[in-house]
Amino acid sequence: MLSSGQRPPGPVGTPGPAAPLPGEPGAPGAPEEPRLGLRANLAQFSLLVGVNAFVGAMVGLERSILPAIAEQDFRLAARTAVLSFIVVFGVTKAATNYLAGRLSDAVGRKSVLVAGWLVAAPVPFLLMWAPTWGWVLVANAFLGVSQGLTWSTTVIMKIDLAGPARRGLAMGLNEFAGYLAVALSALATGQVAAAYGLRPQPFYLGVGFVAAGLGLSALLVRETRGHARREATEHGTGAPAPSAREVFLRTSFTDRDLSAVSQAGLVNNLNDGMAWGLFPLVFAAAGVSIERIGWLAAVYPGVWGVGQLVTGALSDRIGRKRLIVAGMWVQAAGIAVVVRSSSFAGFAAGGALLGVGTAMVYPTLLAAIGDVAHPAWRASSVGVYRLWRDLGYAVGALLSGAAADAFGVPVAIWLVAALTFASGVVVAVRLRETRRPHGARHPAPPLSGAAPAADAPRPPPC
Repeated sequence: MLSSGQRPPGPVGTPGPAAPLPGEPGAPGAPEEPRLGLRANLAQFSLLVGVNAFVGAMVGLERSILPAIAEQDFRLAARTAVLSFIVVFGVTKAATNYLAGRLSDAVGRKSVLVAGWLVAAPVPFLLMWAPTWGWVLVANAFLGVSQGLTWSTTVIMKIDLAGPARRGLAMGLNEFAGYLAVALSALATGQVAAAYGLRPQPFYLGVGFVAAGLGLSALLVRETRGHARREATEHGTGAPAPSAREVFLRTSFTDRDLSAVSQAGLVNNLNDGMAWGLFPLVFAAAGVSIERIGWLAAVYPGVWGVGQLVTGALSDRIGRKRLIVAGMWVQAAGIAVVVRSSSFAGFAAGGALLGVGTAMVYPTLLAAIGDVAHPAWRASSVGVYRLWRDLGYAVGALLSGAAADAFGVPVAIWLVAALTFASGVVVAVRLRETRRPHGARHPAPPLSGAAPAADAPRPPPC
């Protein structure tokens, strides 16, 4: 017998409870059945774009100045030690991404989003007043957990609201807001640091970012799990959803499309982790001032952010695969330009090219996951993809830091460029086009214990 406040369990095998949460469509006194699409959900979608801008701004706090803080305030010389903050950030964010996907299916999206902002609250204060580098690592652990909860959830909520027709555009808008904010925040902290010092003044901005993001999320954002439920009913399947283990294996290894996307995501953030940690050191070694390093740190995520306004929507028209393959190769070219340059103009050109390639890839990978994963377990699959993608930060920092200590910074950067190019080759060989004609149905999720349909043919692309 159910006690007061308990909900009836969902069908066996589903990733979360089937009964709607209070305030969701279908609950007593709740609003009417949700409609899918950007136009129908414009107000909430726009609000989530704004929330994700504050999420991105929290990452931008560190991008231009934390390597300098490591060297000047804490006297860290080894590149592996300097990049340790990225390792901590990447590991905690990756693990939390997976948890966020499962929790979003189980308890709803909004609660996870608000929890992520609460975890972010100590971060700017820890960075302001850290007496040792260990405190900076603790701050980055909090930041990683917060980013995993907040960014994952805004992605999932936008996929819920947009429906299948404009998924690429939805992801482009989400990532545009986040990474443009990364760029603007990196630029702002660089300017503040040049005027007032590395600490504490640049991190005052973070206090405002947390207050704004938490307030909007708690007071104005509405739950979107009902939209995913609505889309799932339109695809109509009586088969139980895969278990957590099956979703993990499909997304990581056995489904050729999902696994190709996951490895590309990992390598994409591998090169971002390298750029985050090593590029500011390269710029400083070339005699670039801290103020101009702030500008250079903003070029790459700025082009990345703005470019996604075009590339996300473009993937809805021409398909996902060609943008992903070309984008990985353009990223490799941008990294090569940076390592071959010795002037501000060359560094800016390489960063811009890296931003263009990343813009081609980032929203398109998320849209491809949404294309392939069924709505009943899509949030969990997004969580697995983002687990692998953000492990790339840790892998990139460890790999490039160790290579830089052993062989020098240029060799480390060339190694990352080669890995990025190779990842594009893997996508070209393994990924099939995932974009389906409007109205085409998702393949049904396999029965629990059944072999995944890793090589089953997809419907033809648009």
